[in-house]
Amino acid sequence: MTTEDTYLPQDLADLLNRIHREWTALLAAVQGLSAEQMARRDPGGWSIKDHLAHVTEWERFLIRNQFEGQPAHLALGIDRAVTEGPDEAGINAALQARNRDRSLPDVLADLGRTHDRVLAELGKRSYADLQKRTRVMGPDEEPIILWVIYNTYEHYLEHRLTVEAVGSK
Repeated sequence: MTTEDTYLPQDLADLLNRIHREWTALLAAVQGLSAEQMARRDPGGWSIKDHLAHVTEWERFLIRNQFEGQPAHLALGIDRAVTEGPDEAGINAALQARNRDRSLPDVLADLGRTHDRVLAELGKRSYADLQKRTRVMGPDEEPIILWVIYNTYEHYLEHRLTVEAVGSK
């Protein structure tokens, strides 16, 4: 058994359970936070609201790129040159700047809608569909499921930990 075998969900139900578990934990981390807490900045200058908008942007990217077939730059709605380099920080900065002035209610509504769309798109696919290899950015091909994992439950966990740290101050 390889590391990838133990890392990957065993089937679609396992994938959806992992997504649900981390999504629920992310929502629990922001539930009850005041507007003041949601505006608090982490050491990198991002507010909790920024983190939630960021999660939404990457879920939307997953939908547009992997499920609708749009090229990365169009799926992200940013200049092609930004997606052609290895600079994920540059991509994230562009996404954060685009969302910085959005209202908290708008960000939260978009977060929920986009997540529901991800689940709907996954519901249209088999586990075998998610094993197909894809090229997203750069020369390497990877199974689609890795892009699902990166942009769902791993991403929720990463940002939930930041939300919990910033929100509890």
